[in-house]
Amino acid sequence: MDRLIVTLDGPAGSGKSTVARRLAHRLGLDFLDTGAMYRGITAKALDRGIDIEDEAYAVVELARNAQIRFDWETDPPTLYINDINVTPRLRDKDVVRRVSDVAAMDAVRQVLVKAQQRIGEAHPGLVTEGRDQGSVVFPDAEAKFYLDASPQIRAERRAAQVREMGRHVDLEAIRNSIILRDRKDSSRKTGPLLCPEDAEKIDTSAMTLDEVVDLLEGKVRVVKDQLEGGA
Repeated sequence: MDRLIVTLDGPAGSGKSTVARRLAHRLGLDFLDTGAMYRGITAKALDRGIDIEDEAYAVVELARNAQIRFDWETDPPTLYINDINVTPRLRDKDVVRRVSDVAAMDAVRQVLVKAQQRIGEAHPGLVTEGRDQGSVVFPDAEAKFYLDASPQIRAERRAAQVREMGRHVDLEAIRNSIILRDRKDSSRKTGPLLCPEDAEKIDTSAMTLDEVVDLLEGKVRVVKDQLEGGA
């Protein structure tokens, strides 16, 4: 078996990152958090004082000149842009608020899609998560899934994460933010949030994290066995 790429797509708060990381660990594959790449570019733009709405050209130039790499020895992988660890900034409110605007920039997506595809070439055993992994980045992936959950459930999950960090939680604000993010992600022209036709859709609303990972692991192992049997 020369390659096994597993894609997990879905909306914000559907649990993609945590599920993908645990699934990759169980299967002995690398984990690619593509959302972190977009948040990393967003964080760098904000930290440089770039007006994301009025200075899109500057964001695009930043993305083109960014040297993006992951430290695969950490769990989760640490993201570096131009040799600076940007991981601590990725979940900050200002970054989360503006990342959809950055992700909607066609030129930025082109740069990051190519970067993700290069990572896929270098790491042929990969679990990758995002919003366009199975549809745009790896359309010929060996296994594709689309994780979904109701906005309320996703808001409750995100609120629990925020509480764990010792921060104040406004559940209604989180829910409204998720709904707005869904609208932005689904309506953008480039790389919109959608379920690939050949992906298996899984509603995780009534499932625990372990149940989701167990389910996906079983399905991917079947695919893996088929690939190895046909090698």
